[in-house]
Amino acid sequence: MTASLKVHRADYVVVGAGVAGLRAAIELSEGGSVLVLAKSELSDSATAWAEGGIAALSDEDEIGLHEQDTINAGDGLCRADAVAVLVEDGAKYITELMEWGTKADRAGTKLAFTRETAHSRSRILHAHGDSTGREIIRALLARAHAIPHLHLRAHAFTTELIVESGSVVGLRFIDEGDGALHEMRAEAVLLAAGGLGQIYRETTNPDVATGDGMAIACDAGAALSDMEFVQFHPTALAVKGAPRFLLPEALRGEGAILRNINLERFMKRYHEAQELAPRDIAARAIVSEMHRTNNEHAYLDMTAKPEGFVEKRFPRIYETCMSYGVDLARDVAPVCPAAHYVMGGVKTDLWGRTSLPGLYAAGETADTGVHGANRLPGNALLEGLVFGARSGQAMMKDAPVKKKHAGGLPGSIAPNPGEPAEAKPHNNAKHPQAAALTKVRDIMWRLVGILRSGKELISAIEQLQSLELPKADKHDRPEFELRNMHALALVMAKSALARHESRGSHYRSDFPYRDDDDFAKHSVAQKGKEIHFEP
Repeated sequence: MTASLKVHRADYVVVGAGVAGLRAAIELSEGGSVLVLAKSELSDSATAWAEGGIAALSDEDEIGLHEQDTINAGDGLCRADAVAVLVEDGAKYITELMEWGTKADRAGTKLAFTRETAHSRSRILHAHGDSTGREIIRALLARAHAIPHLHLRAHAFTTELIVESGSVVGLRFIDEGDGALHEMRAEAVLLAAGGLGQIYRETTNPDVATGDGMAIACDAGAALSDMEFVQFHPTALAVKGAPRFLLPEALRGEGAILRNINLERFMKRYHEAQELAPRDIAARAIVSEMHRTNNEHAYLDMTAKPEGFVEKRFPRIYETCMSYGVDLARDVAPVCPAAHYVMGGVKTDLWGRTSLPGLYAAGETADTGVHGANRLPGNALLEGLVFGARSGQAMMKDAPVKKKHAGGLPGSIAPNPGEPAEAKPHNNAKHPQAAALTKVRDIMWRLVGILRSGKELISAIEQLQSLELPKADKHDRPEFELRNMHALALVMAKSALARHESRGSHYRSDFPYRDDDDFAKHSVAQKGKEIHFEP
C-alpha cells in the first residue's frame, strides 16, 4: 500500500477484454455496475488475434459428434460434464452473437461451415475468412459500450488480488497513464486475462499473453490445474525477424501439404490422417523432421490450389505473409511450431467458480476441463463465450447486489479520461527485466517444450529457481509480468515432471506411453503445496 493509493468500488470487476471477459461483463451488467480492466488496448486480446474459427452446429452436424471429437482430442482427460455444457449451450450463445451484429461468412444465404483438423464434420464458422476473433470482439465491444453502467478501462494492469478472511474482495491495478496504483473493491472478481504464450521463446500469442490472471490467482492461494498441457501450434510462419504469425489448421483443411526442407511430404510417416492429424502429433512430426534434416523449419505448401483461391479464402493471412516476402499462392512457406494455447489454468467448476470464494475465472485463464490434454480447434472462442456467460450468471447468483443507477458507477471509478500513454512492451531491451525474461523463455522453449524428459525438466526447475530476478526502480508492468511468468514457468515445469506419461500435448521421451492407471487425472498446483493429482 502507498499513500497515493486510490480506492474505488464497483459491483463486479472483470480482468480482461477478450471474448470471455466481455461476454461475462455484458451478462453481469444485468445485476449491477461492472468495470472491465484491460492491460493494453481494449482490442488487443488473444481473441482479436484468432484467425481460426468458432465451432458451431451446422446442418449436417450433431451435438454428440462435436462432443466426441472434443473428447477424442482431449486424450482421455476432458471433463465430460464440461464438454456437454460447451456443445449443448454453444448454439444458443452463437445465435445471440449473430443477433448482436457478428457477421459470419456465408455461402449464398446460408452460413458457410468449414472443416478443421480432428473434426468429423464441417462445423467451423469464420468471419472475413480469417478474422473471426476480431469480428467477435468488434460486436461484443459495441454491445458493451452501449450499456451505461458497464465501464471499460484500457491500460490498467492488475497486480494482485485482495483477499480478506479467505475471500477475494477486490484487486489492485496500475494506471499505465500516470503510474498511479488503484484499489478496486467489488462483490466478485472474474479473471479472464487470457493465456501465457509469451513464457516461450516461440509463440503465436500477442505480447499481452503473460499469464497474469493465473499468476495472481495462484499467488492469492487459488488452485491451478493441468499446467503441463500447452498446445504448440504446428505451423507458425518462420521468417527471420518476423513474429510467429499463425498459419491456421484451415489452410491444411483446404489442402495445404507439409514438406520437409528437402520438399518431401512426410506426414504419412507419423499419422494416418496425414496433414489433418491432431495438433500435438503434427507439431511433434515437424520437430522430428527439423531434427532429422538438421534445419530450423519445415514448409507449408498451398501452391496446388487454383489461381486466386488463397487470396480470396485467406485475405489477412495472405497479405501478412506477403508483407514478410512469402507469396502463399506461389511459394512454399517456412513454418515451425510455436506455443499457442494452454489447456490448464485456474481450476474452476462448470460456473467459473475457483477454489477461492469471490473469485471466478473464464476463457484461457481458466481450466474448466473442456480441453483435457489437447484442445480441439474452434473450441477456444466457443469456451470463452459459453463459460464467460455462465461465470457472469454465477457471480450474480452468489453475490447479488441491489439494482441501482442506470449510468455511471456512483462514488466509484470512471473509464479512462482519454487514452493514457501506452506502456512500453514487456520485452523492451532497455528494461532491467529483459535479460531475465529472455532466459525464462529460452529455458521453457528448450526444456519444457514439445519434446520433454525428466532430466530436462529437472534442469529447467533448477535453472528457474537459481535465476535472480532484477529489481526495478519502481513496480511497473514489465516487472510484474516477469515475476508472473517466472512463477508460472516453475509451476509448469513441476507439473510436467510429476506426470510420468505422455498424453495429448505433454510428451515425455522417458515415459512415451499414456498411463491411464496412474494418470487419467488432473494435476493440481497450489501455493505452498506439492503438485498432486485429482480425478
